[in-house]
Amino acid sequence: MDIDRFDPTPIYKQVARVIRERIKSGELQPRDPIPSESKLVADHGVARDTARQAVALLRSEGWVITLPQRGSFVAERLPEDGA
Repeated sequence: MDIDRFDPTPIYKQVARVIRERIKSGELQPRDPIPSESKLVADHGVARDTARQAVALLRSEGWVITLPQRGSFVAERLPEDGA
């Protein structure tokens, strides 16, 4: 899934959706690292702040956890509703 700059959905939510879909599909397993902010910037052509917002959204929804100085990882217990 690519980022659609003409879609009214905010870009950070689109980036979060891409990662969420990778988790749901099993491509990213619990405890796997998610792409770094730098990788998200390079892969999707977004600003670092946009990548940061996407990770923050996933964290608030319970899809990822962030460990200081280590990065962000797929949560061991994923949200029940499948958001």
